[in-house]
Amino acid sequence: MDIRAAVLRQSPAPAPYAASRALSVETLTLAPPGDGEVLVEIKAAGLCHSDLSVINGDRPRPMPMVLGHEASGVVREVGRGVRSLARGDHVVLVFVPSCGHCACCAEGRPALCEPGNAANVRGEMLEGGRRLSLGGAPVNHHLGVSAFASHAVVSEHSAVKVDPALPFDLAAVFGCAVLTGVGAVVNTAGVKAGQTVAVVGLGGVGLSAVLGAAAAGAGRIVAVDIAEDKLAFARTLGATDTVNAGDAAAVEAMRAELGGVDYALEMAGSVRALETAVLMTKRGGATITAGLANATHTFALSPSRLVVEERVLRGSYVGGCIPKRDIPRYIALHQRGKLPVDRLMTSRGTLDDINEGFDRLAQGQTIRHIIMM
Repeated sequence: MDIRAAVLRQSPAPAPYAASRALSVETLTLAPPGDGEVLVEIKAAGLCHSDLSVINGDRPRPMPMVLGHEASGVVREVGRGVRSLARGDHVVLVFVPSCGHCACCAEGRPALCEPGNAANVRGEMLEGGRRLSLGGAPVNHHLGVSAFASHAVVSEHSAVKVDPALPFDLAAVFGCAVLTGVGAVVNTAGVKAGQTVAVVGLGGVGLSAVLGAAAAGAGRIVAVDIAEDKLAFARTLGATDTVNAGDAAAVEAMRAELGGVDYALEMAGSVRALETAVLMTKRGGATITAGLANATHTFALSPSRLVVEERVLRGSYVGGCIPKRDIPRYIALHQRGKLPVDRLMTSRGTLDDINEGFDRLAQGQTIRHIIMM
């Protein structure tokens, strides 16, 4: 079938993206779903820094590629062997398909699925190959989803059935921002009531972490960013304290007041943010990073500090979540008023203005910009 999709042909692409037209909306051919796959009509898709990191070259991927990994839609067709989904189901898409058989999946850690991650790096489907083409030439998939399109073929393991009463634009953010941010708090860190938490970087994922920390009952939640408007917004979501990361004295003063926090979560994707998170963490505490900085960037940390201060430095991918378990849980918390993630959606647009949306994201002018199909 023919579909409309936003295609990235060059990475890094020159900014501003509205001028360079980094993503071009074109008519592509989408093959029907194969064994274990479903055809989804995309209804809403969020612009995320993980997409932006492919556009700006921080995370190299094979070109050309249809981006988009945080989305919701309706199942329109199912391939052979699909058991968990049926036509008409409303679904949230997730960006690491899990095979269910590798060592990580067997340990209950589907976010680390080895075949799923390998397929994502190659720009292929979990089941192998590509379903997108243009003029007979293959087009790569982004994280097994490629949601900046009218339709997508995805693995059954990339889609989670959700309550059809949930609006599509709201449902989309549960597939990445909420899954990653809230998951980093409750799964990776395991924050308990009364503990102290710092969140460094207040994009969609970072603010989801603030919401997660509030829902977990954290005693003090310190929001850290360089943008004063985001700091003010974080307070409305449950942050008890705010610190401008550009003010070294203020960061140190907050650390001294608290003696450091139990958990500091880096969500900005930069070395400087990670260094700030380590600084904010108390002796015996844990620093969690989910920000996905440029893969070539490194930072220095004395190994002796890990020993004598009994520190933990840990990564968190997809919030350490089991999507089929956690997405329904987080949606239920939202529906009970415990996770007001609807407040993260600050702007909406169409597929045709996607480049302007990425400019706003790159400039920090939006939390979550939602493309409505």
